[in-house]
Amino acid sequence: MAILGSGNIIITFTILFCIIASYAVFFSAFLPASDSPLLRTLAEDTHYKYFAILIIPTTSYFVIANWVGWQYYSNS
Repeated sequence: MAILGSGNIIITFTILFCIIASYAVFFSAFLPASDSPLLRTLAEDTHYKYFAILIIPTTSYFVIANWVGWQYYSNS
């Protein structure tokens, strides 16, 4: 039995987040209501469910832009 490495854990949580986010944003409109209170709350929300999903790429772009800017500054 293999021990999960940190890469496998990151991939597992990424896939889990993608499935939950896909349900909350896209599939909740087509599927019947879930029995889970968390999924039901996410499906009924009309504003903040998009914030939770869009904060990840926004943060990534901000970090990459700052890193590139720092590289330009330190190498000039």
